[in-house]
Amino acid sequence: MKLVFATNNINKLKEVNEIAKNSGVEFILPPDGFNPEENGQTFEENSYIKAYEAAKLSGQTALADDSGLCVDSLNGAPGLYSARYAPTQQQRIERLLKELSGKDNRNAKFVCCMTLVTPDGETLFQTTGICNGHITDKPDGVNGFGYDPVFIPDNYNITIARMDDSTKNSISHRGNALRQVLEFLSTTNL
Repeated sequence: MKLVFATNNINKLKEVNEIAKNSGVEFILPPDGFNPEENGQTFEENSYIKAYEAAKLSGQTALADDSGLCVDSLNGAPGLYSARYAPTQQQRIERLLKELSGKDNRNAKFVCCMTLVTPDGETLFQTTGICNGHITDKPDGVNGFGYDPVFIPDNYNITIARMDDSTKNSISHRGNALRQVLEFLSTTNL
């Protein structure tokens, strides 16, 4: 089954297809013109907005995720604004580390909400995956994307950016959410 995944981020598309390998589901990009306004107040709302936009554009059921990094001592920031925290990935990491400078509590979590929506706007399934951990003092590693170089998951002693894809996908927020979606899809006829 091919399913539209509501993103323009090729790294995210590659990641979800790697997680979904052997599930019988292949994710594809939405049609040209996909550019939803993410003006929701929660990960759930933004996930729905993106999925519905992709479903309308494609005329097919679509899946979207909205995800971000929530840092305890920053009152959950960058949160919904993780991708817009600064203009580039490097600047986002620099800003995060600067704002955490001198703080003892570096606990954080990656959150990923996924929503499956029909072209008429019906939500078929929604779930959230979480990966708890903490923020390092400096970036380490080159794998992954986003905040992976500064995030060490609980029960590990390396950043996500130093993990191989298989390990990352087995513990990540996106992997946790997507496995729930794939389980739902395995019991449903679309």
